[in-house]
Amino acid sequence: MEAVIEMKQLKKRFGKTKALKDVTFQVNKGEVVGFIGPNGAGKSTTIRILLGLIQADSGKATMFNQDVWEDAVSIHERVAYVPGDVNLWPQLTGGEVIDLFLSMRGKKVNKERKAELIKRFEFDPTKKCQAYSKGNRQKVALIAAFAADADVYIFDEPTSGLDPLQERIFQEYVQEVKAKGASVLLSSHILSEVEQICDKVAIIRQGEIVEEGNLADLRHLTRTLLTVETKEAVPTLKDQPWAHHVKEEEGAYVFQLDSDYMDDFLQFIRPYTVVKLESAPPKLEDLFMRHYEREGDS
Repeated sequence: MEAVIEMKQLKKRFGKTKALKDVTFQVNKGEVVGFIGPNGAGKSTTIRILLGLIQADSGKATMFNQDVWEDAVSIHERVAYVPGDVNLWPQLTGGEVIDLFLSMRGKKVNKERKAELIKRFEFDPTKKCQAYSKGNRQKVALIAAFAADADVYIFDEPTSGLDPLQERIFQEYVQEVKAKGASVLLSSHILSEVEQICDKVAIIRQGEIVEEGNLADLRHLTRTLLTVETKEAVPTLKDQPWAHHVKEEEGAYVFQLDSDYMDDFLQFIRPYTVVKLESAPPKLEDLFMRHYEREGDS
């Protein structure tokens, strides 16, 4: 597949703090990649390097086979970016800011597309920006981004402040630009959002990529939530190496099972009379949390 964004062994230090440690991954053409991790993990630093706002200490980052630092101006002609906290000119209206953002791209504005986005996001473009809530400020940037004919969309916590209906509309537009062949890098801590629309994920932890791959490949690393009720007590369940966080709730055992060990569990539970067995499919959140279960992580 054609790589649109490539990062190889990016390092960045702020004073004594190592913000990025050998960050390496890529985004291919027509691909939606979820870039996940908590605040301070290195997501925004990586994105600022990609946008040419700061320079990496070492390593290489390219977009469209161009260096993101040396060729930032030409790269930006093909990129739409939405930050997690949008700051706007307080005395301009939202509509004026959208028009300003679009005019800076140097291309003819698709007025019908812009009007459609304003309607779908239920946005009032006539109010001055100083009167907008955080969610409405996000809408200004999202409308300007999706109204642009970009090859790459970079979103850094884009739905912060939006209600669930607006989040769904955002997801629909991501799928639309993907269908047109554009690539999307979505930095988010909303795991359900990432799971809904992303083709693959890269998990960053303390400045390092700790897991990367498409969701189908990564699910084998997650744990399935099982609820099992038996007529006889199963005191040794908690001692099994594949059973985690075993609890008794209303006469049933609730625990997390390493998905690769389902057959071991079934063999183990066979001597007992099973009354009820329920399973919940593994989620991206399970995988994410396993990388933050170490002592000292929040």
